[in-house]
Amino acid sequence: MPVLTTDAESETGIPKSLSNEPPSETMEEIEHTCPQPRLTLTAPAPFADETSCQCQAPHEKLTIAQARLGTPVDRPVRVYADGIFDLFHSGHARALMQAKTLFPNSYLLVGVCSDDLTHKFKGFTVMNEAERYEALRHCRYVDEVIRDAPWTLTPEFLEKHKIDFVAHDDIPYSSAGSDDVYKHIKEAGMFVPTQRTEGISTSDIITRIVRDYDVYARRNLQRGYTAKELNVSFINEKKYRFQNQVDKMKEKVKNVEERSKEFVNRVEEKSHDLIQKWEEKSREFIGNFLELFGPDGAWQMFQERSSRMLQALSPKQSPVSSPTRSRSPSRSPSPTFSWLPIKTSPPSSPKAASASISSMSEGDEDEK
Repeated sequence: MPVLTTDAESETGIPKSLSNEPPSETMEEIEHTCPQPRLTLTAPAPFADETSCQCQAPHEKLTIAQARLGTPVDRPVRVYADGIFDLFHSGHARALMQAKTLFPNSYLLVGVCSDDLTHKFKGFTVMNEAERYEALRHCRYVDEVIRDAPWTLTPEFLEKHKIDFVAHDDIPYSSAGSDDVYKHIKEAGMFVPTQRTEGISTSDIITRIVRDYDVYARRNLQRGYTAKELNVSFINEKKYRFQNQVDKMKEKVKNVEERSKEFVNRVEEKSHDLIQKWEEKSREFIGNFLELFGPDGAWQMFQERSSRMLQALSPKQSPVSSPTRSRSPSRSPSPTFSWLPIKTSPPSSPKAASASISSMSEGDEDEK
């Protein structure tokens, strides 16, 4: 939507709202050419010096209520958020997400302070400024990154980047001799608060590293870093390496114990399976044996049938002795022999044996 240019500005450098007076003859209609928010996330966010806002249309001042209603319709609301962003974490990303979603159509600019300013007003950083710039460029909520951002926002900076609102948590930020570096932004009605994420911050992460310094030093020594790179003394290096060896031995013992427990459990499972199978097979064997050799089994029936078949097929039994022939008067009687052996019981004593022998001899004499 075309707007009218005006030269009226406030003392702080923030453009004043257009009055209701009719436009003068020197005003001309100019359309906004402000950069639009990123719609596709196939590339990192650009730097401000690479794609600065060259829009010639006047940047009229907005109220928070107007911005939340979606006005103006011809350009996005330019929201600015700044910080150090050292060890970029989820708390940083959540704050930027809130700044991005403050208004229906927002263009988020993120200012990152340089190493010189940060070391001067806050302290030493883990990541250098180039690494921090790149971390912000790859955040999905960021549309533009401003390098070497000022510690305190000046009217010239706000006008240069055509900033509508500044987003930050509402806790007073005392620094650079000021009780709150965002005080003048709040007084101008350009401040929009965001909520901090509890339990996560750069200071908390650094505290964890300092607290567990020995663990991280041992880990990096094990991964190939030298003691000089870690700023570790000779004695501490030897101590850490010895502790690493002890931990390795403990891990090996633990692995052996776990494997032995697994082996014992497998043996127990297999033994239970074998015992169960043996019981099943034994029951099956006993059942088959009883079916075959029991009183009503197939083997008993087979024996009965076979005996009946043998009785039916065998001839009648022959006489035990031949008939006795009559004696002829002219011939002496022939001795009679028995076809079957005569069973005699054995003598019960030597005297009985001798008596039987004598009786046999007498019988022979009579026959003679």
